[in-house]
Amino acid sequence: MSYMLLIHEPVGQRATRTEAEGRAAYAAMVAFGERLAAKGKLKAVESLSGMDSAVRVSHASGQPQTLDGPFAEVKEMIGGFFLLQNVSRDEAVAFAHDCPAAQWCTVEVRALAPCFDESRA
Repeated sequence: MSYMLLIHEPVGQRATRTEAEGRAAYAAMVAFGERLAAKGKLKAVESLSGMDSAVRVSHASGQPQTLDGPFAEVKEMIGGFFLLQNVSRDEAVAFAHDCPAAQWCTVEVRALAPCFDESRA
């Protein structure tokens, strides 16, 4: 089964780090990804830019709406993800515990699944 580790970090946290601290955090995350890849468990990994470059698109009100970031009401942002393959839920949770980001933010574990289960129709 495939799982995604979503890295939820406080908005603005990156700006509180010195350059050395930022580089160390990034290096720890790269090394973690390399360990997952060496085990054959990593399908994809990406870091995401901050909220300043984010754009939200919605048609929920019936009209197209575009809202440029940063978003004042947001306290957390998804800072990146690791897409795991051929792992059980328990393995994915164990990898989340091993993720360096768990030391400074939250790592959410989500199974990949269809958004609509046709077997229930």
